[in-house]
Amino acid sequence: MGVQNWTYILVGITFAIYIGIAIWSRASSTKEFYVAGGGVSPLANGMATAADWMSAASFISMAGIISFAGYDGAVYLMGWTGGYVLLALLLAPYLRKFGKFTVPDFIGDRYYSKTARFVAVLCALLVSFTYVAGQMRGVGIVFSRFLEVDINTGVIIGMLIVLFYAVLGGMKGITYTQVAQYCVLIFAFMVPAIFISIQMTGNPIPQLGFGDTLSDGSGTYLLDKLDGLSTELGFAQYTEGSKSMIDVFAITLALMVGTAGLPHVIVRFFTVKRVKDARKSAGIALLLIVILYTTAPAVAAFARTNLIETVSNKPYNEVPEWFSKWEETKLISFTDKDSDGRIKYIKGAAYLKDEDGKVDFTKPNPDSKNELYVDRDIMVLANPEIARLPDWVIALVAAGGLAAALSTAAGLLLVISSSVSHDLIKKIIKPSISEKGELIAARLSAVGAVCIAGYFGINPPGFVAAVVALAFGLAAASFFPAIILGIFYKRMNKEGAIAGMVVGITAMLLYMIKYKLGWFDETLPDKSEWWFGISPEGFGTVAMILNFVVSVVIMKFTPSPPEDVQEIVEHIRIPSGAGEATH
Repeated sequence: MGVQNWTYILVGITFAIYIGIAIWSRASSTKEFYVAGGGVSPLANGMATAADWMSAASFISMAGIISFAGYDGAVYLMGWTGGYVLLALLLAPYLRKFGKFTVPDFIGDRYYSKTARFVAVLCALLVSFTYVAGQMRGVGIVFSRFLEVDINTGVIIGMLIVLFYAVLGGMKGITYTQVAQYCVLIFAFMVPAIFISIQMTGNPIPQLGFGDTLSDGSGTYLLDKLDGLSTELGFAQYTEGSKSMIDVFAITLALMVGTAGLPHVIVRFFTVKRVKDARKSAGIALLLIVILYTTAPAVAAFARTNLIETVSNKPYNEVPEWFSKWEETKLISFTDKDSDGRIKYIKGAAYLKDEDGKVDFTKPNPDSKNELYVDRDIMVLANPEIARLPDWVIALVAAGGLAAALSTAAGLLLVISSSVSHDLIKKIIKPSISEKGELIAARLSAVGAVCIAGYFGINPPGFVAAVVALAFGLAAASFFPAIILGIFYKRMNKEGAIAGMVVGITAMLLYMIKYKLGWFDETLPDKSEWWFGISPEGFGTVAMILNFVVSVVIMKFTPSPPEDVQEIVEHIRIPSGAGEATH
């Protein structure tokens, strides 16, 4: 039937399911729009949380980063998984007991200040827009290759789908849509991984195939083979890291604490009935997330090995059809520098970059003999094609990539719309607004958010996981200290929290703009100029520490919070049903 026809069928079926769920579960009140009425079961919330958490970065880009960075890519596995554990154990139950709709809602009430709420809204919008840019780019990549439309057109189609079920159903519609999206994305990730694991190692369990011997009878281990291929082409050994210890530590910690401060994940724990259910759904979500996260390193190794063996030093006029299809998207590109008709894939940049830091395919790099550019975001999506799997499996991966990107995009758009309608309009600008008016404002905010997200998807500041990693840095720099101190330190006051958030987010933004986007310089600064040798993805750790220090110092010289606020802090730390025995 062909890959494109299969893609139309599978993507069409999944989109019909998402739209049908949105119509069935449309929100009729602000509580249903913001927190799905607060009555979601732990199992459904666990599945929805897993889908919300596993974005395009997890599905499309994480294995792609690992396939290029090898050992160094493990920071994403450690940071994102460890961060979810931190969130589930340290924050989720307490925030659920506090019982508010949003993270700015918690900060506004805990720090008894409209200014604190306003700063939190700005931080939530910055984090969410940075994060959603990566999701929309992922949507564009999938559409451009598998439905053979322009990336920009793909982004617009994705915007319209998300807009429909996010605006109509709110959190209620998004929750049950995400349950379906989890099923789609995990099936789509695991099926090709199992196929390729059997194909390459004879082992049907990818996690075990990753460390197994190849099925060609040579007795060579997969990772030894990949190390050999990498060094032959001038790349570093796949199983050895090149990042400094301090940068590995900084990125891992920034991803961990950034996870614990992500507003679109935190809000999921407000959708269940009880604190106990928040703990249960966190545990269920972690188990469901582990399935993909333990498989990603295997998928990365399979994809890297197959790519090198398929294209390196092969005649260009004999490349498989998948190569030509991906060339049309500009996510893979070949320039024959020595005119021998063969693809020379070695270490080095095949093309120069323009002033914006984007690859300029009209300018081959004269200082490098490498002739092939490969965007790391295609590794998971192209993997089944490279391995010559059946067409329906290739199409299934496209449907899974869309499910991962759209599920997280919807959660982020809800955070954006609720931050504007509930925290900005209802709590600050117009407290007298009716529930109906607030619901209209929330839906209009979602429309505006989708348009801005689409712009970032069409003009992304980098590949998916890099953009997402920056969002984690922003969350670490702003929300994490304010939430932790707000829960566990009743002496923490509004002056300290506001100062900490402003200093933390400003430091992260300035570092990101200078060293990732290069706005302050004609050319992007070299790695040697990084502060303490820490990359922009890891600077969230420094900004978070700065936030903590500023918060505590300012708190020491300003008045204590009111007694009623301190009593609230005491209350949310007491287990439900503990009664007088806790005193």
